Amino acid sequence: MTSEPLAPVLEAVRAAGLSTVSLDLTGVRDKAAFMDRCARALELPDWFGRNWDALADCLTDAGRKPSAPGRLLVVTGWQEYAEAAPQDWIVAQEVFTDAVAYARERGTGLEIVLALGTHP
Repeated sequence: MTSEPLAPVLEAVRAAGLSTVSLDLTGVRDKAAFMDRCARALELPDWFGRNWDALADCLTDAGRKPSAPGRLLVVTGWQEYAEAAPQDWIVAQEVFTDAVAYARERGTGLEIVLALGTHP
C-alpha cells in the first residue's frame, strides 16, 4: 500500500486509458518559477514562451500526447504560490479552467485537479 492519498484515483484514471501528470508547485513563489515548473512537469515544447497565453496554448494543444484519449493534471503544493502571488494564482486558475472547458467542448479530455493538503 502506498502513502500517496491520490494513488487509487490515479490508478483508476490510468486504467481508463488516460495519462496522468503531476505538477508539484512546492516552493514556487513567483510567476517565473511557476512557468519553469510547468515547462518541466508538462514537458512543454521549446516554443513555450513562459507566459499565460503560451501556457493556455500548450494546455489546449490537442496534438500533444496523442497516445492517450485524455489527461489528468494533478496540481499539488500550490498553496504557497497562491499565498505569495495571489493575483498570478488567480490567473493560473483561470487558465486551468479555460483549458478544461476548451477540452470538454472538443472532446480532447483534459481535467485538472488541485490537490488539498501537503505533498508527501
